[in-house]
Amino acid sequence: MSADGLEWLRREGRIVIVGASLAGLRAAETLREEGFTGSLTLIGDEPDEPYDRPPLSKQVLVGDAPADRTTLPRRRAVEAHWRLGTAAVGLDPAARRVRLADGDEVPYDRLLIATGVRSRPWPNPAEAELDGVFVLRTSREAARLRRRLAAGPRRVLVIGGGFTGSEIASACRELGVPVTVAERGPTPLVGALGGVIGQVAAELQRAHGVDLRCSVMVTGLEGDAAGRLRRAHLSDGTALDVDVAVIALGTVRNTEWLAGSGLGAGPRGVACDAGCRVFDVRGLVTDDIFAAGDVARCPHPLFGYQFLSLEHWGNAVAQAEVAAHNMISAGPDRRPHLWVPAFWSAQFGVNIKSIGVPSLGDELLIAQGSLAERSFTGVYGHQGRVIAAVTFDRTRWLDFYRRQIETAAPFPPDFPTTDRGPDALRPVPADFPDPSLPTHGPTVTLSGYSPTDRRIVFTPARA
Repeated sequence: MSADGLEWLRREGRIVIVGASLAGLRAAETLREEGFTGSLTLIGDEPDEPYDRPPLSKQVLVGDAPADRTTLPRRRAVEAHWRLGTAAVGLDPAARRVRLADGDEVPYDRLLIATGVRSRPWPNPAEAELDGVFVLRTSREAARLRRRLAAGPRRVLVIGGGFTGSEIASACRELGVPVTVAERGPTPLVGALGGVIGQVAAELQRAHGVDLRCSVMVTGLEGDAAGRLRRAHLSDGTALDVDVAVIALGTVRNTEWLAGSGLGAGPRGVACDAGCRVFDVRGLVTDDIFAAGDVARCPHPLFGYQFLSLEHWGNAVAQAEVAAHNMISAGPDRRPHLWVPAFWSAQFGVNIKSIGVPSLGDELLIAQGSLAERSFTGVYGHQGRVIAAVTFDRTRWLDFYRRQIETAAPFPPDFPTTDRGPDALRPVPADFPDPSLPTHGPTVTLSGYSPTDRRIVFTPARA
């Protein structure tokens, strides 16, 4: 490319970002910081300016912060055309146009897909419409649920014991509201952290008065004649009288609008390379379409080059910055997105943080602290190397284990520390469930090696 062409790539043209949340905002800021002066458009299906989602299941529900005060801080002014409250419904890569729900079309020279995820709905639409049935993903949903919790319901049912469900249950107990958690796995957090740590989470919930019911499913929600939720039926044959149910069954990636576009996009996300460039359905990388945030799935060398889909706040920021940089850079100046997955949760007075991909681990060693005290560092091993770590109120160890993960340090770790507890004698099975069985709450999804969702079967010709 000529020098003039490179300068045009960097400074001019039309960039469209579909998704006006955390990743979209940080990408827009990075584009302007790095010298892009062309046309910039952000498209978002919500009418609100970008806001922070982690406080919704924590501070907002307990009343420490109103939902409308979670707007994300701006790192700099962004000169852009904001198309808020209008969803993207289609993409024509050949014509380089995004179709909107209002019938308009937005042309682009480069496109960033940052449409994120949404809450998985209750599968029975009629039951989902009952007064008292909630999901929690948006600020408006959080505001509605906060008002209902503040009114003092008789009992709240949380369907799903992943991180979001557990945080909602924690908020209920902080407010003094009776709460039942129904989790189809053997423990809460089992899909994200395994059964050993999940058992600690279960004890933590029960110690704070949660009616925790594991290995059960909610088979139906029942309303009264006025359409108000009154009862929930469980797979073990029992029924609960409840007037609030929160559906915490995980998330759905927002990729439906890309159907027919020819991109490698589907229920598992939008496939992209390490530089955030999107693959098409043939496995060929595009050079004008990029992806970032919860909707993206890209390979990571630390984890066997499997495609990872990460629902992490820090990943959305880091990946958006890499994508924005690469969108306005020539090939030699582009950089890969190699962020090590990290996640945190606050529930029942405990600060839980993880680094790496725990669900890839086969074994677990409690390297510091004690499970019984619910203050520990757990280290996960896979094929003889450190693959992840999780801490309960022991965050000072995370940076150390980040370096162990990045350098493929051997597992089990062999180093003396002053706070090694009785659980540090030998590794034990991490006790993750069969990956073919659904559980709630994993924030990292391993989604194979193919950039597309197609299945190809090779049948050799007979001799």
